[in-house]
Amino acid sequence: MKENKTVWQAGVKRTRQRESVLAVLEHSDKPLSAAEICSKIEMDGDTVWMSTVYRVLELFVEKGVALKTTVLNNEMAVYELNRFQHKHYAVCMKCRKIIPMGNCPMENFTPMLAEEGFQIVGHNLEVFGYCRDCRSR
Repeated sequence: MKENKTVWQAGVKRTRQRESVLAVLEHSDKPLSAAEICSKIEMDGDTVWMSTVYRVLELFVEKGVALKTTVLNNEMAVYELNRFQHKHYAVCMKCRKIIPMGNCPMENFTPMLAEEGFQIVGHNLEVFGYCRDCRSR
């Protein structure tokens, strides 16, 4: 799985662990926790310390290679490759499954702000509930 399609960030030393984390992020279609990333690396036959995965992820976030999102009121951090696309996710409160949203509900939203001239440059949106599997149990 160590085929890295992403151009390696200038000024970031290329190591086996960083290549492994990057490969996992490249092949994932959803954000992953550090534990999930560590598990996928180990399933590929590599060994890596959880602390190393966290350090690599924080470096990737700092350099703009990866995005960090906290969900469920900052209870859980997940990471994904920065594909420069605007995305939101819904999170199951029981199994922690992350489900991509097909649209941004904030696209046509105009907030009523007490201060005029405030320029909005971004937003965070948390949507949580129960997935189909957890609801049927």
